Formats: sequence, C-alpha cells, structure tokens
Amino acid sequence: MSSKELELYANVDRVRRRLLGAGGAFAAFWALGGISPALAQAKPKIRVGYWPIAAGLPFYVAIERGFFRDAGLDVEGIKFAGPPQIVEGMIAGRVDGSANGTASAALAVGELASPGLLKIFASNPSNAKYVLDEFIVATASPIKAISELKGKRVGSGPGIQNVTLAKAVLEKNGVTDAQVIELPIGQHVAAVAVGQIDAAYTLEPTGTVGRLTGTTRVLEAGVIAKYILGDPLAPWFGGSASLSTAFIKKYPDVTKQYIAAYARGIEYVRKQPADARQYLKGYTAIEGPLTAEVPLAEYTLYNEFTKYDIKMFQKFFDLFSDKKIFSARVLVEPLLYKS
Repeated sequence: MSSKELELYANVDRVRRRLLGAGGAFAAFWALGGISPALAQAKPKIRVGYWPIAAGLPFYVAIERGFFRDAGLDVEGIKFAGPPQIVEGMIAGRVDGSANGTASAALAVGELASPGLLKIFASNPSNAKYVLDEFIVATASPIKAISELKGKRVGSGPGIQNVTLAKAVLEKNGVTDAQVIELPIGQHVAAVAVGQIDAAYTLEPTGTVGRLTGTTRVLEAGVIAKYILGDPLAPWFGGSASLSTAFIKKYPDVTKQYIAAYARGIEYVRKQPADARQYLKGYTAIEGPLTAEVPLAEYTLYNEFTKYDIKMFQKFFDLFSDKKIFSARVLVEPLLYKS
C-alpha cells in the first residue's frame, strides 16, 4: 500500500472530526439568524476530480460540449496526480466526486476508510476489445511476452490498484521477482524509452503515445480481463465515476441533473466516438491527429449493470480482499447509485 493511501487511512478520523465541528458551527449560525437553509440549498459548484487518462472522456465531453451548462450546473474539473489523491479529496470534502477513469479499488479504499463515503453511478469496463490496460516495452526491446519480465524493473501507475494489478498479472505469468516501481503515468513512455525501467503496466493513452512517437510498443493489452477475470472479453470495471454520499443527500435534485448531463457525455462517446476524441486534448497527454488513434473504453451507467457485470466487478474487488489489501471484503452492489 502506498504512503499516500496509508496517510488517507490515518487522516480520516481527523477529517471527520473537523467536518463534524464545522457542521455544528453552521447549525449554530443558522439558529442565530444567519443564512437560511433555503438559500443554502441553491445549486452549488460541483467539484469533480479526474485523472488524465482516456477513460475520463465522457466527463471531458460533458464539460466541453456544455452538457453540464445546459442543465444549469456549475461543474469544475480538478486534475489530480492519481486516484488516491482524488479519494482523499472526497474524504476531506475538497471534491464532490470522481470522473470515469478513477480507480475503482481506490474508491473502495475510501469507502473502507470512511464508510458511506460515496456512490458509483458509472463505470468504464475494458478488455481486449475496449482497451485501457496494457504492458509496454521499448520498441527495440527483445522482450516478447510478459513471462519474460522475470527479474526486470516494471513501472506501474500510482496507487494501490495499479501496483496490485501489475503484480497480480506478473504472477499469473510466472513472474514473482520483478521490481515493481510506482511512477506517474505521464512518465511511463520516457522511463521505458531511456531504460530507467524495462517495461510498464500502464493505461491509455500511454501505449498510443509511445507507439506513435516510435519509442515504445504494446507488449500485451487487455491483461486484467484475461489474467485476473479469466476471459479476455470480460468487463473489467477498473475505473468509475462517483459522487459523495454527503453531496447526494444534500442535493438530490442536483445529483439527478448532474448524472443526466454526465450520461449525455457517455451517450455522445457511444454514438460519435470519432468526434468525441477531440476532447481528450487538454485533459490527457494526447492531442491533435493523435487522438484518432486512442482506443476507447466502454461505459456502463448505474441502471445498465447486469448480473454478470456485477459478478465480474465483485471478482475484481475480491482480488484485493484475497491479497489482504482491503481490510474487509467490499461488496459492489451497495456502492452503486440508485435513483
């Protein structure tokens, strides 16, 4: 577990006490004739944390095409270095939710640290068809398969989910002695290209950037569905969009408006993927003509989950319970938003 996530656990009680204290102060303020509760229910600014990867595309689309604005919502996207920081921000009340692409396991860690923290209203399943996850190596590397990474230095994105999955996939390929090194995802291509690491478990658009610049190549894609879920086409719900339960309870009508506008972003990506790709610019490391090459994840709204989807989502979470990464088993269904 990363130091950031350990800090998340350590700070949760302090954050909770601070918020409770603030709540008491506000109650006293109202009792003395301050701002009325009616005014306090006015539409708030909605602060949403995102990680700069391709899976966040529906959120980027909803901002850039004005879907949130059309709904009368003031939505601010806040970029974070990694999913753990987004979750910490939700616990501290600095952000109200997460965009797609935020590691689902990191959200589960937040839920364990602060029970009742959030609800997932959309997720982005990926697999061999809808590619998000992959291992990359240098273009000239002699490595031809993941099983050849024995004793090698393997990069991984930041956070508990990325590191755990990288190690799990390596183990499934008989690699138990690789050195897994956390690096910001934007550094993966350069680190592989200069030989700082021999390979990286990474997420799109990293593989596309490396391929189009001629510096790295994809060793294998869709590895989580294949090696963890047991089927290359199984839905791996690795990233999710969420809202804090506190926000949902305080602003139920705004919540419905926000999710409906966000759903417009998902529908746009589904129906007009070629046009939607342009909105990766400014939010990820890829732009211009390169956006046409990025593989896109699929998207599932809270009311579209099938029994099989939930079974695969649960199997993914259970990996973390089995490896004692989660302090307790996290059930998927209670985490899903219900309108």
